[in-house]
Amino acid sequence: MADILYTYKENVYVNLTNKCDCSCKFCIRSHRDKVGDADTLWHEKDPTLEEVISAIDAFDFSGYKGLVYCGYGEPTCALENLLHSAKYAKEKYGLKIRVNTNGLANLYYGRDIISELAGIVDSVSISLNAPDKEKYMDVTRPQFENAFEGMLKFAEECKEYVPEVKFTVVDVLSEEEIQKSRELAEKIGVDLRIRKFV
Repeated sequence: MADILYTYKENVYVNLTNKCDCSCKFCIRSHRDKVGDADTLWHEKDPTLEEVISAIDAFDFSGYKGLVYCGYGEPTCALENLLHSAKYAKEKYGLKIRVNTNGLANLYYGRDIISELAGIVDSVSISLNAPDKEKYMDVTRPQFENAFEGMLKFAEECKEYVPEVKFTVVDVLSEEEIQKSRELAEKIGVDLRIRKFV
């Protein structure tokens, strides 16, 4: 069975689902089967809420800063399990909750899910991937034609409900693209973090 929880640097990560509505060219899961101390992050079937909560209860969170929903899939594709387990972890263990997402949940569900994050999620990290639609669509290969616009709107609306919202890009982008990404982040009113390509 794949690891539900794994550690990487100072955080504990929740590998909630292998489902994803993108097929990013640089996605780590196309290069390796695990990250951090995980044995494997490939689920034969996605864990149930009960299994996620059992994994949380069995883990010693001493010395860790928070719980990050990020595994070998898009965590919002398992939204109910994300919300229920994050609320549980926050209330029982006082953990800060971060969600690493592609920002396409509203398109995936065909409704606005952002208000459901309020009071549960402390931080949302959204994969910007590219500063313009053409490059974004080429690199991210999402299921939705309006993914770029949907992701930007998701980021803007998240600011109303989540204390910390940031974009991320991978350092494979050119300096010019990184600068344009910074400008776009400033326009939306969120921070930009540049991640190392692993």
